[in-house]
Amino acid sequence: MTMRGSVVCCCCRGGGSGVGTALPTPSLFVPSASPRSPSLRRAQSISVSTADPEVRDEASAAPLTRRRRLILLRHADSRIGNRFTKDHDRPISKVGRKDAISISSKLQQLGWIPELVLSSDATRTKETLQIMQEHVQGFSEAEVYFVPSFYSIAAMDGQTAEHLQKAICEYSRDEILTVMCMGHNRGWEEAASMLSGATVELKTCNAALLEATGNSWDEAFTLAGLGGWKLHGVVKP
Repeated sequence: MTMRGSVVCCCCRGGGSGVGTALPTPSLFVPSASPRSPSLRRAQSISVSTADPEVRDEASAAPLTRRRRLILLRHADSRIGNRFTKDHDRPISKVGRKDAISISSKLQQLGWIPELVLSSDATRTKETLQIMQEHVQGFSEAEVYFVPSFYSIAAMDGQTAEHLQKAICEYSRDEILTVMCMGHNRGWEEAASMLSGATVELKTCNAALLEATGNSWDEAFTLAGLGGWKLHGVVKP
């Protein structure tokens, strides 16, 4: 399947190959909370700010810092396929196609269009992205990398948030302000919950909108830590 835009499979980046390519260890990210903790807040209805992506810290009168926006999108609804179809290769359903069109339009209306997309290489995530690219030009203009480890990490308890940080800090650049990571549950719900400190539920084709500030992505993750990312809400088809 041909993807539009700048598309690179991460297995070719830096000479690596296949699932499990090691990502460099970031300066600081030590998971210390569980998304199922009783202290977590319940995510509220979507309320999104589309203000200029720069904000001044009034308390410290620090130099202008940039808002970093992170979209965690779960793939669209998929179908089982025949008895020989592997889970990794399951295509999206008719409902999934409709939802992918809807979520791309809603993200466009809110002004949350990524400059960089990091996606699982599973068929259902690839097809979700392809449909979004076909219906909203902004998605086709983003850089795209398929990260095979996004498929497997989502099944590993409590590890997705740290893994996403490492991937974002490796593939992004300081001038990129909005990144979208596409993948699977349970990892995507856990990551959104751990980063925001809220209890986030992501059904198929739901997108959690998160924001932190920093002059780089590494700085944003370091300063916000766990629970410090602002949750604007969850966008649904």
